Amino acid sequence: MTAVHVLNGPNLNLLGSREPEVYGRATLDDIRAALAVRCATLGVDLVFKQSNFEGDLVTWIQEAGASGAPVILNAGALTHTSIALYDAIKGSQAEVVEVHLSNVHARESFRHHSFISPAARGVIAGFGPSSYLLALEALFGNTIRKT
Repeated sequence: MTAVHVLNGPNLNLLGSREPEVYGRATLDDIRAALAVRCATLGVDLVFKQSNFEGDLVTWIQEAGASGAPVILNAGALTHTSIALYDAIKGSQAEVVEVHLSNVHARESFRHHSFISPAARGVIAGFGPSSYLLALEALFGNTIRKT
């Protein structure tokens, strides 16, 4: 069966309690549960992980790329600092959709640049937990076709 790897970076384990005015009240477990339901209807296995360590994310991206599985990546603050994640995506040829809960372009200027975006298939930001579901739809849902 096809799998999708949903990888979450630093501080995302604090969702639900960390700055709820920015990130909302949904927890990472809430997001995992919603994705599991949608993955089941799509016939897709869900691999869902979180780490506060950059090296873990690098390894997981490489593993997903080697297996041909797409990645939904919320790298958190590493989005704005990590060339290593960019290199992992490019080197492993992983298909990555970059996800952000908040609209990073409406926030502090240091959040406006992403090292991941140039290597990603696409970016979804600003839709809260639904950003993950939108990424899943982009990878596996029905596509709009010209008739």
